[in-house]
Amino acid sequence: MKILVTGASGFVGGAFMRRFSSRPGLTLHGIARRAVDLPNYQRIDLTRPFDLPFEPDVVIHAAARASPWGTRRQYHEQNVVATRNVVDFCEKKGKPRLVYISSTAVFYREEHQFDLTETSPIGPRFVNEYAATKYRGETVVQSYRGESLILRPRAVFGPGDTVLFPRVLAAARKGVLPLFVGQTQPVMGDLIYIDTLCDYLPDAAQRAQVAESYNLTNGRPVEIQRLLLDVLDRLGVPRPKRQLSIASALRVATVLEWLYRLLRLSWRTADNALRNRRRLFEDLRPQSHASRPGSTERKPRRWDRTVHRLAASAVVDGYCGTESVVMSSA
Repeated sequence: MKILVTGASGFVGGAFMRRFSSRPGLTLHGIARRAVDLPNYQRIDLTRPFDLPFEPDVVIHAAARASPWGTRRQYHEQNVVATRNVVDFCEKKGKPRLVYISSTAVFYREEHQFDLTETSPIGPRFVNEYAATKYRGETVVQSYRGESLILRPRAVFGPGDTVLFPRVLAAARKGVLPLFVGQTQPVMGDLIYIDTLCDYLPDAAQRAQVAESYNLTNGRPVEIQRLLLDVLDRLGVPRPKRQLSIASALRVATVLEWLYRLLRLSWRTADNALRNRRRLFEDLRPQSHASRPGSTERKPRRWDRTVHRLAASAVVDGYCGTESVVMSSA
């Protein structure tokens, strides 16, 4: 079986290429924007129409903009236009099966949510541009005249992760990671390990199609803050001592987000400005997604109104803030 992997220089696509490149019966070819040293890899900008001398049986579309920073145009081009170009490529190549890596972020609302399944309502409002454009990507895939499958992983972590744990660990090592307080119940989360996600993909590529979409998690809900403290203990990193209320973190994050929007500063400007002071960039604003028996995913006990806000927050006059990082598969 010949599989084309988009986003092969990224977290999910790259992990899949490395994990299955030597599996008998599979021929992999990767494409992405960055120049990387991988066999069977080609550098291609998916925001423009493209063609390849490769006739895939399956296309795994893992490319996406999952950065916590970006303009509306950037998210649209990299998550919607790129997906349309992938679909056009598939139409010209004999309509191979198309596996689209979306995100459970498409379900998120600014309210409490429980027991999310594949049939849970989506939209019409979304918590951020990432969620909105990932869903618009889904609608593009649904228009494909070939066979397609949509996978929605939740909070992918593991080797190669640049979004979830690295930011947390960096903040902890600098001594600026707070303990969040103020929630009445533990924040639960059901993440998915990168190898677990990758192991789903060959099945998605080869098995007979049963449903149009699947939500993917480890199926093992954990208390997020307890998990992170355990990780710090295992790595020998001191536990945080400073406490920060959720309300304070959200206030600072909201002010900074609107400030950068008002001034139309680029994400790099924001990033550099925050780095010049005692800033905390991390992903621990209370979020929870947990599975129950009979449901694919559950969304949190306490989900604040600024869920997955594309904001930075800072340590300002003794306040330690948080950056809301989009957690995705890409």
